[in-house]
Amino acid sequence: MTDTPGPSSFGRVAEDGTVYVLTHDSERAVGQVPDATPEEALAFFVRRAEALEVEVDLLTRRIGMGALSPEEARKAMANLRTSILTANAVGDLEGLAARLEPLAAVIDTQAEARKEEKVRLAAATKARKEEMVVIAEKLAAGNDWGAGVQKYRDLLEEWKALPRLDRAADDELWHRFSAARTTYTRRRKAHFADLGAQQGQAREVKEAIIKEAEALAESSDWNATAAAFRSLMARWKTAGGAGRHIDDTLWTRFRAIQDEFFTRRSQVLSAQDEEYQTNLTAKLELLGRAEAEILPVTDVAKARTAYREFVTAFNALGRVPTDQVRAVDSRVRALEAAIDEADKREWARTDPETRSRAAETVNLFSAQIAKLHDQLAKAEAKGDKTQIAKANASIATYQIWLDQAQQTLDDLTN
Repeated sequence: MTDTPGPSSFGRVAEDGTVYVLTHDSERAVGQVPDATPEEALAFFVRRAEALEVEVDLLTRRIGMGALSPEEARKAMANLRTSILTANAVGDLEGLAARLEPLAAVIDTQAEARKEEKVRLAAATKARKEEMVVIAEKLAAGNDWGAGVQKYRDLLEEWKALPRLDRAADDELWHRFSAARTTYTRRRKAHFADLGAQQGQAREVKEAIIKEAEALAESSDWNATAAAFRSLMARWKTAGGAGRHIDDTLWTRFRAIQDEFFTRRSQVLSAQDEEYQTNLTAKLELLGRAEAEILPVTDVAKARTAYREFVTAFNALGRVPTDQVRAVDSRVRALEAAIDEADKREWARTDPETRSRAAETVNLFSAQIAKLHDQLAKAEAKGDKTQIAKANASIATYQIWLDQAQQTLDDLTN
């Protein structure tokens, strides 16, 4: 002990061995120590006072650190003060008890701080719960059926971990939160009930489509059946979902039927393409020979006979690839057109009326040129240069027309 005076100065030992603790106005018996000297007996009770001093130091540190609540601190301080003042110990008990008095101010300060912290925490808690209520109500109005359930679980766990507010405020916020969760749960159940009905309907539609596909699978009407499968696919896409597992199973069946048909069609068309390519080669070779034999057309009758023989052999060779049909047909039509054109020319050449009209045209132009020469002679005799030029220009024009008419007449005559 460092206090002056020392603890032993606050006690005495009577002749009968009783130890007394001295106070500022009296003394109090604290006990005896059998078979001990007065010094030993006094030291025993001094050690008790020193233990109480340790308790004071410890409580001072704990209160200073805020290890106790204000209520706990006041209770501990009061209990320790009573223990000190009634202790069977020798020392400055009144002074030791007085060391507790400054702790009251520390406790009051801490109590005020805790009160402010409680107000702040209550405000923060209220703000967070109000925020959680808004989140819950937003979820209740939305359609987040997958993650919404877990979000409500997380919100509920957080709500439970938060301090309670005053009863009225806490009950009002909880009522809103609980109502939102109930609304969400009901809407979610209704959604999945509707979804179940929709999925059942979608399943029926898709199973019906599969039956139609099975009926088409063996068809050899490639174009019409391919179009029918495309129509089934369009209906499949608009049928809706039947649930992931069921959808996968039904799609696997439907896809297998389509694959079977289109694989078979591909094989047949591939063989067909090979046949058509062979036909094309033969037709082009035949067409080339016909063109070399018939063109240019010099004998219409002979050309028509050759063309008929060509067409008979050509048609017997069968179909060619679709992308080559137009080009091949164009050459065939051109060959026929050349014969028709030659036939028209031959008819025009041998028609009496046509030759007569051509001869009349030659005579007409010849007579007109003769008149123009008479006019030219008269203009030259008069020396009228304007009329001379005009007559020469007309003669030149009519001469061109006469030459063309004469050529036509010669072609019809030969």
